Amino acid sequence: MKKVLFLLMLVSVWVSGSAQNKETLQERIERWKNDMAEFNASRKDIEEEQSAIDTLTWMQAQQAVNDSSFVVEADAVTFKYGTRVQVNSTTNFVSMDGDRAVIQVSPSYAYGGPNGVGGITVEGFVSDVRKTYDKKGRMLFSMNVTGRGVNATVSISMYPGSNRVLVDVSPTFNSNNVRMEGTLIPYRHSRVFEGTSL
Repeated sequence: MKKVLFLLMLVSVWVSGSAQNKETLQERIERWKNDMAEFNASRKDIEEEQSAIDTLTWMQAQQAVNDSSFVVEADAVTFKYGTRVQVNSTTNFVSMDGDRAVIQVSPSYAYGGPNGVGGITVEGFVSDVRKTYDKKGRMLFSMNVTGRGVNATVSISMYPGSNRVLVDVSPTFNSNNVRMEGTLIPYRHSRVFEGTSL
């Protein structure tokens, strides 16, 4: 009889323990669901905040182009035969301020180059400025830059909702085209370092 009572007591403890474990498991599931709901809500808030920032920077970039006072700080450069390199955005840029433009490509960190910062810097006067929008809302901007050591067409494309741009520099007298990728910002906010021009 004592053995039976002992076994019944063990079964009772095991059943109540199992019930507690089931409750604990259910609580864990509920807590996980609540955590996921909070995470998704915070992620949505972050995405909405980033979208608002992107829209603001896009509007600032458009205004900078309208004001003829902007800098494209490039973080990647693609050369004539398709070689693409990551570059320092403080030394690789295209700028326009009024009727003056500067194109600087400095892919080397080790070699000083003609401009003293690892590449070439050319400056010139701006002419034949054109700005249009295509059906997708992409801004297409172009200008001719003429000066000592440079005679080129600079074409910039920027999709709506972002200040990320593609810049194609096409020299008039040779085929040494360069493509730069980066962000377009107002000239007054620029942090680029301009080397010595040719």
